[in-house]
Amino acid sequence: MPDVDRGLIAAAVAAHVPSLGSEATTPDFQRSLVGGLREMGAEIRAMKPDVLVVESAHWVSTFNWFATLQDPHRGVCVATEALELIPGTPYERKGDPEFGTALIEAFKPHSVPAFPNASEHYSWDYAGLIPLLYLDPDAEVPVVQIPTVLAADYSECRLAGRLVGEAARATGRRAVFVASSALTHAVVRGRHNWPTPARMELDRKFIDLVRAGALDRIDAWFPEYAAAVKAEMGGRVIATLLGAMQALSAGGSKLSGRQFGEYTQSSGSGNVNLLITPVH
Repeated sequence: MPDVDRGLIAAAVAAHVPSLGSEATTPDFQRSLVGGLREMGAEIRAMKPDVLVVESAHWVSTFNWFATLQDPHRGVCVATEALELIPGTPYERKGDPEFGTALIEAFKPHSVPAFPNASEHYSWDYAGLIPLLYLDPDAEVPVVQIPTVLAADYSECRLAGRLVGEAARATGRRAVFVASSALTHAVVRGRHNWPTPARMELDRKFIDLVRAGALDRIDAWFPEYAAAVKAEMGGRVIATLLGAMQALSAGGSKLSGRQFGEYTQSSGSGNVNLLITPVH
């Protein structure tokens, strides 16, 4: 069995719809996402993680993987596509450059391009910030962020998820991977709009499989599912989650998933908060 004290200890899907950037702009039908993120955050913090590794669906890299090395992370988040909701939110959170460096190094034996992001001018996008506002409201846990890579296929994304676990073991960290992504993402104007019934049905099947910890079934079905629902970023962020789940199940550990809050609409997208842990 894997060492339960060090390494990857949990993986999560977290909603990041821009109306969650401030409770003043969160409509009633999305408040369950806020409550769910808060409850899931309390569960995660109770595990005493050393680092949260966040893959943002909105940090888009064409070819290369990166890991943030800033410590602290400090800046102003501006939602360039939703300036009326997030015109400028200041943030300051601890980083973990040792873990970020270890993650970059972990890619090298696989001939996958990965580089440090130590730019003092770099600022977070809202998909990287919003979940953390509720998962860790007091900014206590260090954060490393990674992008979504367009040139990466599902296999490479799964590799990235597994390497999060490898880097955590190498650095002696208790790490939690957070996939900041919607499920179905065929967006339309109007936050109140639901996905189509067919896409909601597929999302609910995916959620049920995650809750059951049925990783083999998800892996086999995932390409069909991601194409059918028009998953955010082509499903790449969720594919990295599947790799993190593979790391969690190493050594034969069974997995269990829990949903926090309701499955909720935002402009035709489907959004949910899920936490996956090994069953010891």
